[in-house]
Amino acid sequence: MPSPRAVRSPMAAPRSFLWTRRVVLTLLAGFVLLPVYVMVSSSLKPLQDVSGKFRWIPDELTVRPYFDIWETVPLAKYFVNSLVVAGAATVCSVVIAVFSAYAVSRYSFRGKRVFTVTVLSTQMFPGILFLLPLFLIFVNIGNSTGLALYGSRGGLILTYLTFSLPFSIWMLIGYFDSIPRDLDEAAMVDGCGPVRALFRVVVPAAVPGIVAVSVYAFMTAWGEVMFASVMTNDTTRTLAVGLQGYATQNDVYWNQVMAASLVVSVPVVAGFLLLQRYLVAGLTAGAVK
Repeated sequence: MPSPRAVRSPMAAPRSFLWTRRVVLTLLAGFVLLPVYVMVSSSLKPLQDVSGKFRWIPDELTVRPYFDIWETVPLAKYFVNSLVVAGAATVCSVVIAVFSAYAVSRYSFRGKRVFTVTVLSTQMFPGILFLLPLFLIFVNIGNSTGLALYGSRGGLILTYLTFSLPFSIWMLIGYFDSIPRDLDEAAMVDGCGPVRALFRVVVPAAVPGIVAVSVYAFMTAWGEVMFASVMTNDTTRTLAVGLQGYATQNDVYWNQVMAASLVVSVPVVAGFLLLQRYLVAGLTAGAVK
């Protein structure tokens, strides 16, 4: 009678496949981590070492670039602008998307299908198509009403809503559809109205989906460059655009660019690590539905 170790499950993968998978995953990990190593090593080098031929092992290490990045350009002001714009755009996108998706998921009304198809179709167009129309709209509103949208944080928040809101609505519709309507009905039997049932029952059950759209909306606003470079001025400039300040007519402070890029990435990476389990659950549920 063969030993238990000698009996292999019919579903077990061949040893060659396992080793091939390990090699492929190792190569992919190296491909992903290589730019990160270049960024970290370059941010710890003096400027003269970064400007010349790249060396994989630095001859000299210094943390001075991490202090100089705050003095070369007003990085703290750009950081606050990005935090305010990305945070406000995320909150507005999530709040509007929750109410809109709940209405589409739970109620029938005239034009419901047209609304959902229109929301989805907005994702078919490249963002650059909206750059000139939004610019002209903001300028004309400012000239006719005195409301300064161009060059303001509010105008940039509205701009980012046009990107994140359609995706957020569409994804939350699928997530709300996966929540049984019996929960709403039970809450209404207990005396809750539609809005109270939404916040007391549906929203707690939809936390993974809400977290997923929140991360998407925040990332869209945090790292966007094209619209921020046109819709902002020296006062409202964001981090993604402010990184260009490390390049002068005579030189580029590459070590400070790398250091600032790592500092800019910290909020997004920290958010992913803290919300990873909610993010995966939300994206999976929305995609499957």
